[in-house]
Amino acid sequence: MRVSKKVISIVLILSLVVCSLFAAGTKEATPAAATGVTTLKWALWDIASTTYYEPLIKAYEAANPNVKIEMLDLGSADFMTMLQTQLSGGDSSIDVVTIKDIPGYNNLIKKNLLLNLNDKIKSEGVDTSLYGGTTDQISVDGNLYGIPFRSDFWIVYYNKALFDKAGVAYPTNDMTFAEYDDLARKMTSGKGADKVYGAHYHTWRSAVQLFGILDGKNTIVDGSYAFLKPYYEMVLAEQKDGIVQDYATLKTSSTHYSGVFYNNSVAMMNMGSWFIATLINQIDQGKADSKEWGLVKYPHAEGVPAGSTLGTITSLGVSNASKQKDAAFDFVKFVTGPTGAEIIAKTGTIPAIKTDEVIKIIASKPGFPTDAASSEALQVAKTYLEMPLHEKAAEIEVVLNQVHDEIMTNNIGIDAGLAKMSEQVQKILSK
Repeated sequence: MRVSKKVISIVLILSLVVCSLFAAGTKEATPAAATGVTTLKWALWDIASTTYYEPLIKAYEAANPNVKIEMLDLGSADFMTMLQTQLSGGDSSIDVVTIKDIPGYNNLIKKNLLLNLNDKIKSEGVDTSLYGGTTDQISVDGNLYGIPFRSDFWIVYYNKALFDKAGVAYPTNDMTFAEYDDLARKMTSGKGADKVYGAHYHTWRSAVQLFGILDGKNTIVDGSYAFLKPYYEMVLAEQKDGIVQDYATLKTSSTHYSGVFYNNSVAMMNMGSWFIATLINQIDQGKADSKEWGLVKYPHAEGVPAGSTLGTITSLGVSNASKQKDAAFDFVKFVTGPTGAEIIAKTGTIPAIKTDEVIKIIASKPGFPTDAASSEALQVAKTYLEMPLHEKAAEIEVVLNQVHDEIMTNNIGIDAGLAKMSEQVQKILSK
């Protein structure tokens, strides 16, 4: 069959176009390959409002000029869902993964989307003891898929001016729950608008329930909750005696914990370390009356080391689909290590590693209390996760929140409430 000259011409033209396109693509890829630059893509959220991303990247790139870090902002609200969707689709362009919460972390592991870091940790000599026990709590069958780089933990804030006015000694960094309760009672005074409450518990279940896990004997996902009884008894007795504000009133009025501390209404408040920067900022702007304040470690049960506390963590991992796993892990090691921790601390943010140098950096920030006890309060002995790694954590939390409301509003007795909590969680666990 004869082929017309017109057809041959069309084929030649198409061939030239294809070759040109291929050459153009090759030309774009060549400079990076020729210069030996490795580009890593870091999946995260809220680039514009997060202060520590840029200094971490600049420091790493300065020490590793052959590496370029690109940020991929997946948004805050649905970050873990967006991340899982992209990784599940086989997106090999994401190298470094930020892990925002424990349920999402569990899902990524179940879908085999995260690299098992055990071999890397061993060969690179990463010291997991620096993370206050949190790496043990996020290990699955002895395997670790993420390393913490951010951590907030619970401490006690207190109003120095109120203690001075009452002539009562400040709280210490080694208080049992009995001593904490006694101090709260001593610091309660006045009536009406002049009322000062000795302590304050926000309406989160964690403000009460998680007292019970500080001895390391129980977790909040075990399905048996009788161990919480002494703590509910203490808090409800304080509520009945007017030592703390009424839970139902706080709930219905949507009272924020910050307000009661700002206006000198409470002498002590157990709250997360995230409130440090907020409090300093509000005082600087003249929006808080409580300018004289301090920090001490969380109260603890008899026989439990001072500095045992609750916390939340943000971790970094490596995507299983990444084609640059070694380079990605090197960046993870830097960010989650002591150098990365110091960089994070300089932005006023609490890192996962709290070395003496990190604490010194945080304590030297303008507005931080100048007393030694407040700096010492940042030294953590053991951190227990507010919600430990469990595949049914989200379902369990719904029950814990619901029954906590019922107990704190006296709609159910403590014993009956804890029995209900145990029964409902056990049903979830047995599914």
